[in-house]
Amino acid sequence: LHPASPERWSNPLASRYASFEMAEIWSDPHRYGLWRRVWLALAEAEAELGLPITPNQLDEMRAHLDTVDFAKAAAYEKQTRHDVFAHLHTFGDDCPAARPILHLGATSAFVTDNTDLLLLGESLALVAARLATVIERLADRARENRSVICLGRTHLQPAQPTTIGKRICLWIQDLLLDLEEVQHRRHLLRARGAKGTTGTQASFLELFDGDHAKVRELDRLVSQKLGFASSYAVTGQTYPRKVDSQVLASLGGIAESTHKAGNDLRLAAAWGELEEPFETDQVGSSAMPYKRNPMRAERMCGLGRFVMGMQATASQTAAVQWYERTLDDSAPRRLVLPQAF
Repeated sequence: LHPASPERWSNPLASRYASFEMAEIWSDPHRYGLWRRVWLALAEAEAELGLPITPNQLDEMRAHLDTVDFAKAAAYEKQTRHDVFAHLHTFGDDCPAARPILHLGATSAFVTDNTDLLLLGESLALVAARLATVIERLADRARENRSVICLGRTHLQPAQPTTIGKRICLWIQDLLLDLEEVQHRRHLLRARGAKGTTGTQASFLELFDGDHAKVRELDRLVSQKLGFASSYAVTGQTYPRKVDSQVLASLGGIAESTHKAGNDLRLAAAWGELEEPFETDQVGSSAMPYKRNPMRAERMCGLGRFVMGMQATASQTAAVQWYERTLDDSAPRRLVLPQAF
């Protein structure tokens, strides 16, 4: 069966809950198109620094950045049991003249990690934009309800009066803190760059006959071509998995805030203070169609709880990387990074 066949399980985070834009960022065509762009950036930089790579080879690569034959790549992966090797062969089939210079001096993590950092950057930018929109719309509602009095509660017990507008401002304050953190994480993202197989750049030093200046420039050029201002100064085979943990913590922060607001909304709905929109043909319950369940707020809480749970996986993954790297990070990262976003 094809992976997208309706006879197979598909991830409801993509099919039911995600925005089209976020699902597109983490799609296979986008990811593997970026892999080819990372290979191109390396080849361009190596050519500029004097390696024997021709303009025709580079042009051939540029002409095939988005022509990935996924069926062929799947066949190669079944044969080789290695996804990067499979896509490298598939790219080489598209670019026979460039095949000898593809992936020159690189390791698999060069391709996958630089791409993942690009995906993190794109995703954080989308989250920041969406979060700013949510804050603006909540601010409008807060102003509209600045004089609507409700009973303030501490310990969930009646306390002193407050207003609906002021209560909404509590949600906004949390989300502003989250927005600052998301923007901070996006600003700190760097490229992995061209660091070699264990982070020593030995393979690139060999290519450039021991010229350290050229290898440093290669690292800078590749990072620049990928849109980063700099690269991580020290890496093993991978960029620090601490970065994933920090990014997941920022997403977990948003989940905390939306879960808190969702709980407040559910309690307010139970007391008749606030109510979700209820569409004409909407049914609250199959047995009790008159019910007006706070389904959106409940979804906020449910998905928020799921994201908070993924923080622990990213943290544990960062903690158990051995020396220059180990591959037990691969499966959880494939699951956690796209799902959290």
